[in-house]
Amino acid sequence: MSIEALKDLAAHIEATHGDAVRASQIVVGELTLLAERDHIVPLLRFLRDDQQCNFETLIDICGVDYPERSDRFEVVYHLLSMRMNHRIRVRIRTDEETPVPSATVLWPAANWFEREAFDMYGIQFADHPDLRRILTDYGFEGYPLRKDFPLTGNYEVRYDDLEKRVVYEPVKLTQEYRNFDFLSPWEGMTSQIPGDEKAVSEEASE
Repeated sequence: MSIEALKDLAAHIEATHGDAVRASQIVVGELTLLAERDHIVPLLRFLRDDQQCNFETLIDICGVDYPERSDRFEVVYHLLSMRMNHRIRVRIRTDEETPVPSATVLWPAANWFEREAFDMYGIQFADHPDLRRILTDYGFEGYPLRKDFPLTGNYEVRYDDLEKRVVYEPVKLTQEYRNFDFLSPWEGMTSQIPGDEKAVSEEASE
């Protein structure tokens, strides 16, 4: 869609659901809405059913963590209209305690997306039919995609082919953290490579 068409679509959505939309912007040729958490289901239903929108396909629901904010999480919905050949992104904010209304009433496919957001970030979804972990193991503690999740001190689960069973092992970093200069091997090398001293001595003897 053209920029003008996206602006017209944003104006249409805001005129119809002004209480649900806090802001809108066009980024990389796509319309992004910042919406109110408690109005997300009516807004998504409108985006799906309205004839000017027709965002019938739910592509993805994902989480984002901003630990410095009081509402540290964002839940991001990506929708596609195959009829109109355009996409939209809807963002809402929430905290660690307040649940987000589940979108499973609109798209059954939202079930596993919301379970993943719960498993990775700890985001709660109200009225979800089966909100439990989906990627981590039974009894796993913590939320791996939070920015403050520790890199060590937890346990990893893997199948040991020698013991023919699942084993739990403490997570360990295999090496110390290193800084890389990312210089080209043909440019910017300042230290002497073993063997260089031989070339210098041969030039001096000529």
